[in-house]
Amino acid sequence: MPMTPTLLPVLALPLAVALAAPADRVVTDTTLVTKANEAAVRLLVDPGAPAMPILTEEAAARAGLKAGPFGIGYRVGPVMVAGRSAVGRIGLGDAPAKRRIGWTANPYAPGYDGVVGPGGLPDPVVRFQLRAARPDERTIDIPMADDGGLFGNWGASNGVLTIDGQPLQVRFSLQQDATIATAGAALTLAKAFGGTLDDDRAEAEIVFGVKRPVRTLRLARPFTIGPIALTTLLARTTDFGNADGIAASGTTPDPDEVVVTAKGKRDHKRDRVILGRSALSGCSSVAFDKPAKLIRLTCL
Repeated sequence: MPMTPTLLPVLALPLAVALAAPADRVVTDTTLVTKANEAAVRLLVDPGAPAMPILTEEAAARAGLKAGPFGIGYRVGPVMVAGRSAVGRIGLGDAPAKRRIGWTANPYAPGYDGVVGPGGLPDPVVRFQLRAARPDERTIDIPMADDGGLFGNWGASNGVLTIDGQPLQVRFSLQQDATIATAGAALTLAKAFGGTLDDDRAEAEIVFGVKRPVRTLRLARPFTIGPIALTTLLARTTDFGNADGIAASGTTPDPDEVVVTAKGKRDHKRDRVILGRSALSGCSSVAFDKPAKLIRLTCL
């Protein structure tokens, strides 16, 4: 009797597995314990950090990294945090692989051997889970761009908004509570939303232990990023611009008065707002979809 071949359903399984989309990497614990070469290191995974892993000098020495010809620099206003770099093996959630690693004298954040941002992780989508999701939340998409750099896309992953026809970068930080704007960003926000500066003067730590002078910026109309509405934030008064042209709180400017002025030309690409934990308190997640070049913010 002739035999009739039968195609079993199991034959389709390898194809189904091959076509399955990779799962998101969900970050609930921002501490990543891994190895740089053969040295154990404790990294901070931070949404506002560069894609290039950056170690402390001590951790780089333990890993046996030898500085190559390419230095690195991270600018915080007028302060340049200088460092060195080399190619070494490091695991960032995948098998250890060769990649460029930087290091600096000052730690990015205390208590860690180094830091890496979502752009440096191998997963196409990196989602920072801040709390449990709720059914009444909504998600907005923010176009994403990185800082670029000599070695390709090694910079931080920033959102890009348009305020009064000018680009404004948005970065997310789980290390600081306050929301902080550079001076140029403060000028843009003050002009667009009726901002005034309080007379308080303080210093705020940004990253790498660098502190910069800040004042409280109050907005008459909220600066909204999807569900987030900000009426108060800190302005770095002299970084990448000069915020002296913002009117002081408690004054009533003449209707024809130009309240916000800028001295000379400035590069609007440097205008940046870093959203801190307080601004993100109503959000359940911040997801970095690298193939789509989008940051997805899910909040109440």
